[in-house]
Amino acid sequence: MQQDIEGLEGKIKIKFKNTDLIRTALTHRSYLNENRGYKLDHNERLEFLGDAVLELVVTENLFNNFPNPEGELTNWRASLVNKDMLSRVSRELGVEEYLLMSRGEAKDTGRARDYLLANALEAIIGAVYLDQGYEPSKKFILENIVVNLKEVLESKSYLDPKSHFQEEAQDKVGITPSYRVLSETGPDHDKKFVVGVYLNDEEVAEGSGSSKQEAQRNAAKKGLEVKGW
Repeated sequence: MQQDIEGLEGKIKIKFKNTDLIRTALTHRSYLNENRGYKLDHNERLEFLGDAVLELVVTENLFNNFPNPEGELTNWRASLVNKDMLSRVSRELGVEEYLLMSRGEAKDTGRARDYLLANALEAIIGAVYLDQGYEPSKKFILENIVVNLKEVLESKSYLDPKSHFQEEAQDKVGITPSYRVLSETGPDHDKKFVVGVYLNDEEVAEGSGSSKQEAQRNAAKKGLEVKGW
């Protein structure tokens, strides 16, 4: 596969001096296993660098623009740099069509693909940093990632679902939610829990998971949807 690097450069608004950097950022480890003659490395080292640049830019922006306590800023930052956000931005930029990966990886969808796309975006940030320096990297991050902060704050996606549901329940109906385990199945090494979230005696929603905590989070997440909160 020959990558049309110019197409991606147009989308991310960056012209690379060294195109090997962006090509490396788009190369998954699995591609090298099937293409032994490929002259470039995979993207994991660039991902490592890009992750640090991303964290610094987001932290600096939040610190300079918001007087909020450290705990709140930490939660906001986590919502901006987590895999869900990065994979979404990666898709919006069209990164997926430029990735080099094995035939097996190419068939993967869902969470596996999201993870790969998020990592590729971090690698692209690392490539921009090496090729262009800090300021262009910062501009790229602000325009494509930090720009989503308003949405994060309005939707309160920075809150853990349990915290969010409790905050909304106390605010809107004056009740602190409770959780009850409805079922517990499977052997010790592979348990599955089903938990209900309640407002007094009203069961709002149920959630499942491999631990009680995970099931509670999923129940709270569904509860927010059911209540329209």
